[in-house]
Formats: sequence, structure tokens, C-alpha cells
Amino acid sequence: QLVESGGGSVQAGGSLRLSCAASGYTYAVAWFRQAPGKEREGVAGIYTLDGSTYYADSVKGRFTISRDNGKNTLYLQMNSLKPEDTGMYYCAADPVGATYGGKWAVPAKYRYWGQGTQVTVS
Repeated sequence: QLVESGGGSVQAGGSLRLSCAASGYTYAVAWFRQAPGKEREGVAGIYTLDGSTYYADSVKGRFTISRDNGKNTLYLQMNSLKPEDTGMYYCAADPVGATYGGKWAVPAKYRYWGQGTQVTVS
């Protein structure tokens, strides 16, 4: 089960931190976002075994994905937000390794999804 929190409305240049409570083992977890009329896109992902992280080019240098294994929580720190960052943000979990080989940004590889949290940047 995945439960996101931390979304909201912010002015351009501001920051938000999203959280996702995740129970159980995950091979990889990631954040996706979807704007109205657009496809869901991978924002950032992290692999459990080696802690490697990956980012979409559009957010590199501004967003940071991290996890607290003790709290079973995934985070997305978003800085220098832009209006184009607006959308519904989802966390997703791959428990079986379907994202092996760098496929962290492929939505179909994830078995579990949260309900989403809205981020609006004006």
C-alpha cells in the first residue's frame, strides 16, 4: 500500500516535499507525474539494492529522491519549482524487479501505485 502526502500550491521558485509511506519490500520505487492531457512521466526513481537514483532531465538539479528505510517512507524534495511541474504526483513500487535494466521510468513496470497528490505551481 502506498500513501502520498505533501502536495499543494506554491509559487514559482518555491519548494515542496512529497512523502510516500510504503510497506513491504520493493525492488525499486519511483515518483511519476501526470499533467492534464499528458501521459504519465517518470520524475525520479531509486533502486533498493544499491540506492542508485535516476531523474528525468527536466528535474535534474532541482528534485531529489530519497528514502528512509526505517520509516518505510519515500521522499521527493522539489526545489526551484516551475509552472510546468504542475500535475498529479504518484509514487509507485516495483516489488519483483520488473524495472531491472534501467526501466525505472516505465509506468507499466510498476505493480503498486498511490492515489496521487496534486502539485500546483503558479
